[in-house]
Amino acid sequence: MAFKNISARAWSFLLAVFAVVLLAAPAAKAQEEGVAVVLDEPVVQVNNDVILLSTLKRENREFREVLVKQRGVSEQDADAQVAQKQAEIIFSLINESLVMQKGKDIPRMSDDIEAEVNREILRVANREGIKTIEDLEAAMRAEGVLLSDIRETLRRQYTQQAVLQREVDAKIYYGLTDAELRKYYDANRAKFQSVTLSEIFLSLAGRSEAEVQAKAKNLVGLARGGSEFGELAVKNSERERGGVRLAEKNKGRLEDEDGKPKWFLIAELQTNISAGIKDLKAGGVSEPVKVDEGYLILRVNERDDAFKENQVRGALAQERIPKEREAYLRTLRSEAYIKPAQNYKDVIQPLIEKDKAETASKQEAQSKKPKDKK
Repeated sequence: MAFKNISARAWSFLLAVFAVVLLAAPAAKAQEEGVAVVLDEPVVQVNNDVILLSTLKRENREFREVLVKQRGVSEQDADAQVAQKQAEIIFSLINESLVMQKGKDIPRMSDDIEAEVNREILRVANREGIKTIEDLEAAMRAEGVLLSDIRETLRRQYTQQAVLQREVDAKIYYGLTDAELRKYYDANRAKFQSVTLSEIFLSLAGRSEAEVQAKAKNLVGLARGGSEFGELAVKNSERERGGVRLAEKNKGRLEDEDGKPKWFLIAELQTNISAGIKDLKAGGVSEPVKVDEGYLILRVNERDDAFKENQVRGALAQERIPKEREAYLRTLRSEAYIKPAQNYKDVIQPLIEKDKAETASKQEAQSKKPKDKK
């Protein structure tokens, strides 16, 4: 890339020009009004891209919100953690920049991502009963949110997902050999116990929990006493989609998109659900299972732990993906031109040097491994 071998002097000049061009108008206005402002400024160059202070502030703000709103951390402790994690946050922005750059190099990915962003925007508008994009923009502005910001956030998220899935996940998934799959299956048979299910769902909406629980226990007794489970589901199950009770169509049977019985890996079900059915044989009916919206009564229709290639392939791929994604990002970083701005050199340079050392060590270890004999 054009900036890969840029000199330090040219880099400093570029940063200065970038900052002046980007911020001359707001700065001049602030000076006229006598207001002191903190200018946006480059933090680190990543190949042809520049990560700005405004982007870092956005990441800091989002991280802080997660700490406070989701993890219950005090605002003071959140500020301290954000300050402590500056190098790691900048490092994650470097990774993001590299993945975004890769996405631009993949044919048609930008068009596909833009189409996906548009679909998501329209989905949100339809869900909220908003008929036009103009009305959606107005509704967002009223909440202090810009649609353009939402679009950019979605582009970043979707692009990163698409690149990693294409460059890492898919290669792992489709690259697994039959021998690898069989070996993994034999060592982890418990992971592949799977079932097809039917359900009766009773909602708590507008009722006391005691009332719903009592009805659920009565239905369990009827099902275990010989009543046909599908008929009980038709009469009692309350799960709806599009205003239509699903049991009227499928008699409570849980199906995939093709209308075929859906196989569930017991190990991947919610803990309370897996606990309720793990010891049931085919035809068995569970005790009432409490879920967020109400109670479930589940019938195990079929039970199987036979080798199913897609399930085994997916499970083994999921185990390998985190490590392989990190290896992929490490490769992108090792091939990139990454240079912190002077004001941030003390913050990020130690982590960059540590990353280089670890990469070199891994490459050396890899080179010393005996090669497979053909």
